[in-house]
Amino acid sequence: MSHILEKEEVKQCPRQYVLAVHDALNAISGKWKLPIIASLIYGFKRFKDIQNNIEKITPRMLSKELKELELNGIVNRKVYNDTPVLIEYELTDSGKNITTILDAMLDWGLEHRKSSLK
Repeated sequence: MSHILEKEEVKQCPRQYVLAVHDALNAISGKWKLPIIASLIYGFKRFKDIQNNIEKITPRMLSKELKELELNGIVNRKVYNDTPVLIEYELTDSGKNITTILDAMLDWGLEHRKSSLK
């Protein structure tokens, strides 16, 4: 059984720090994953709702990214056997924890925009 390092241990080891950041980036990197997560912050969404929130994403790319987010435990997919079949997506608890990252990115982005307009 491997030893899982705690945050303070990781912060003291540059190699472990880089590995942990790399793990996070593998789960959420790419052009579309963070916008998809941002779209789901406000609760359940159907495929079309997510697509309408994200300008220029194709249905094929949205489907691919949702599957990857689901595999990484960030998004849950719920299927309701109505007629027609209804599918909704929501963030898992792990996915909801990403909101702290998005909030920090929002703050940085707003500040960066102000400073670049000077």
